[in-house]
Amino acid sequence: MQRCPGQDTRYWRPEDVSEVECGGCGEVVEFFKTDGSRRCPGCGLRVVNPAVGLGCAQWCDHARACLGFDPAAAGAEGEGAQSVADALIEEVKAAFGEDRRRIAHALRVLDYAERMLAREGGEARVVIAAALMHDIGIKRAEEVHGSPAARFQEIEGPPIAREILSRLGLGEEAIEHVCRIVGSHHSAGDIDTPEFRIVWDADWLVNIPEEFPDAGHDEMKRLIDGVFRTETGAQMARALLLRGGS
Repeated sequence: MQRCPGQDTRYWRPEDVSEVECGGCGEVVEFFKTDGSRRCPGCGLRVVNPAVGLGCAQWCDHARACLGFDPAAAGAEGEGAQSVADALIEEVKAAFGEDRRRIAHALRVLDYAERMLAREGGEARVVIAAALMHDIGIKRAEEVHGSPAARFQEIEGPPIAREILSRLGLGEEAIEHVCRIVGSHHSAGDIDTPEFRIVWDADWLVNIPEEFPDAGHDEMKRLIDGVFRTETGAQMARALLLRGGS
């Protein structure tokens, strides 16, 4: 069987191979452009590839057989949450452009949210969309308000998320739910659904090591006890952030 040229390394360029630093231990993980994620060889954390490219799969008639899903049908009701994720990853990459740090942040939040979803339950499409879209208002906030402050993100994010999700055909009820999460992902606002709690915890799992790098054990324990809204999120935080996991 002839191999797809897009996946044949003989046709690749140097930029088709990239390196990403693991958020868990700092180990450098090498990616081919076709890798969506890989396990970190240092700590085992699943690291997502912000430079993943599907190339011709966006129009190829054999994309489903090649990838296991149809990228062109990402918004269709029957295609499942993973197709929505792939379409939205491309939207996030387009929205943030060369800002690889923010792309990587969204993908790491998605990774944690998906793991929590398996145990906590909830509407998968809402969780996945909100995890990827939660910071989508940052650049607009910087342009309009001159600041990426949380309150400005929550103002500017929902209209952008609504436009993207409407274009993908997510469904009005799900879109409204996602927009409420995006509009409250820093303040909690007036929303406390299972889907919101998962995205809230996933975002904190990424943010805590960056915002509190010097926190001692007792301070970190108090932070975890006060911040996390799901038992799964709290367990993951204790395992990741506390020595001995307790």
